[in-house]
Amino acid sequence: MPLPKPLIAGALTLLAGCASQPQPEPAAPAEGHIPPMHSILNTPLLDSDGQPIAVEQLARRWKQADVVVIGEFHGHNGAHLLEARMQMALFNERPDQILSLEPFNADHQDALDRYLAGDLGEAEMIEDADAWDNYRAGYRPLVTFAANLERPVVAANAPATAVRCVGRRGPDALQRLDDATRALLPDNPFRGDAAYRERFFEALGGHGHADDNALENRYQAQLLRDNTMASRILDALEDNPGAQVLHITGDFHSADRLGTVALLQARAPELSIRVLSPIRVDDPARPAFEEGDLTRGDAVYLLAPLPAEYLDPERMRAAIGERFSRAGEIECP
Repeated sequence: MPLPKPLIAGALTLLAGCASQPQPEPAAPAEGHIPPMHSILNTPLLDSDGQPIAVEQLARRWKQADVVVIGEFHGHNGAHLLEARMQMALFNERPDQILSLEPFNADHQDALDRYLAGDLGEAEMIEDADAWDNYRAGYRPLVTFAANLERPVVAANAPATAVRCVGRRGPDALQRLDDATRALLPDNPFRGDAAYRERFFEALGGHGHADDNALENRYQAQLLRDNTMASRILDALEDNPGAQVLHITGDFHSADRLGTVALLQARAPELSIRVLSPIRVDDPARPAFEEGDLTRGDAVYLLAPLPAEYLDPERMRAAIGERFSRAGEIECP
């Protein structure tokens, strides 16, 4: 049975207050000029022409897309709010909606399904599905919305054991995993392209040399995530003909239509895919953009900076070390 209706009713009331009513098309900005932030505070979206656009208007434009991918900066509350607004707006245009989430791994689909069916409480689901630490703040509204409308939610990411073992030992590590884990992985799980590889190594400060095994293994683990998410989205579309998938993922997996998006398109060239990408702006009152920012997606949304997590570098290093030590708890066969 779905989650209690009052939960979603309250969420819808709050979201409606944020989203307001559909707005008229805004006037085009002067050539070469991006409008100041005060003119788009309530609709922090820019379309492919760099013009402000309301969430509801963008949802109408993307109504016919097979897949809508929203890239996020993990843990940014503004991104999570935007995702919830887009989810509701897209549902209003296309009720046959499937939510697909990077934060859940494919081997935890059963626990997520049991929660959606009302057979697990939230704390039980968080434990059984190994949900991300920020589930309640970031993804609870999305999952609750889907649950109360009895819509599927896809645990899209690759199993953590597979990802971490490939990251440590390379692609051959898959051969030593159990049959149940390997069955969740797609054919050709390390498919990739030159542009994505270059971006990955540049981001990690490497150059992709053949003798750099540590970075190479991490790149192969990244491809495993992307290929699995692409495959899981395709499976959801096959199981639900005519549905629209809303996929939530980290910005690196979708910016410039690389990563998961490129692999999804390569696996199914006929699909119509739209990408919404985030852009950080340092000064919300006078947002400035770097070259290429406005083409990172088919539309972009603006995010103000978050407060600094650490000012003490020693505490930051300790926190990062603790995070990596937790990841090391998984044993590779």
